[in-house]
Amino acid sequence: MAKTIGILTAGGDSPGLNAAIRAIGKAAIRSHGMQVIGFLDGFRGLMQNRSIRLDGAALSGILTHGGTILGTSRDKPHRMRVGDRILDMTDLMIENCEQSGIDTLICLGGGGTQKNALRLANAGLPIVTLPKTIDNDVWGTDRTFGFDTALGIATEAIDRLHSTAHSHHRIMVVEVMGHNTGWLALGSGLAGGADVIAIPEIPYNLDALAETISHRRASGSTFSIVVVSEGAISADHKAKVDLVTTDLAGAEGESRAQLKAQLKALEAVESQTTAALARRLADQTGLEARVTILGHVQRGGTPSTVDRILATTLGAEAAHAAAEGLSGIMIASRGSNVEHVPLEDVAGRRKTVPLDHPWVRSAKRLGVGFGI
Repeated sequence: MAKTIGILTAGGDSPGLNAAIRAIGKAAIRSHGMQVIGFLDGFRGLMQNRSIRLDGAALSGILTHGGTILGTSRDKPHRMRVGDRILDMTDLMIENCEQSGIDTLICLGGGGTQKNALRLANAGLPIVTLPKTIDNDVWGTDRTFGFDTALGIATEAIDRLHSTAHSHHRIMVVEVMGHNTGWLALGSGLAGGADVIAIPEIPYNLDALAETISHRRASGSTFSIVVVSEGAISADHKAKVDLVTTDLAGAEGESRAQLKAQLKALEAVESQTTAALARRLADQTGLEARVTILGHVQRGGTPSTVDRILATTLGAEAAHAAAEGLSGIMIASRGSNVEHVPLEDVAGRRKTVPLDHPWVRSAKRLGVGFGI
């Protein structure tokens, strides 16, 4: 009897998801004679057993489309909102897979999805995952699909801001996505010729950032491009967060509640970092500053050639792994190879920018300021 695989996409949307769905489906059908079912809207659709048959017609023409034909959500199997309650729906999801005849469930997602998939795998469901996110922060893979497209979009935006910055003698502060890692800001800043780059891995000193810009002005440059990761944080602010986090580890009762409130307040301040940073840079340098927040535009549109190839390669390998009966693994890109990484090694870990990464070294050699 032919095997049946299920596919779902979870977390934020990302360029290349449809390319991966297409690759999984076509490889499963054409090379392995399997049937393919797609669950709608991530783990919530799996809980509600909402699905569609992914046949040749459904998979045709989606390679270049952004988003995901299956829809997505950020629901967690063990903490699913049902009415006014939060419930563990893991058992029901496994039951739905069994009723649908699913031999392997393939989950496409970022760090959160890897953790949720591991929970299902530990509960007995055969699982294979693919790493997608524009943040490029999934541990165990060199690249996630979606990153290259977002990198190109961010770089193009920075390119376009150069002329405005030059014409008006301004500091142009560009906030890019990336969650708590700096891959997107670092890569687009380097490619776009940024003068200052602020990333979470290198907490910045405001005076040092302002000094870089002032030095450029003294040297005859009348503008500066500052690229800021949404998770960037000042060294002073990080020290406060670290202190509260350390105290929280051993706290109980009312004290723990108070520390959690303090941490939440600090996180709220951090969410306004880019606007506050622009104002303070303007005050210290005497230059007008403008903020551009790229936001979700980085997620949308046609995936790049690199992302299409990566998603297709990983997707085809995922179908092969399912046909071989493998489970509990993430299909990863490492160098020029595709490798299987145990989910238990991936879940709960984040791939951050190493301080000695070639991109960091190159930027420093070019005189880019990191605020240190």
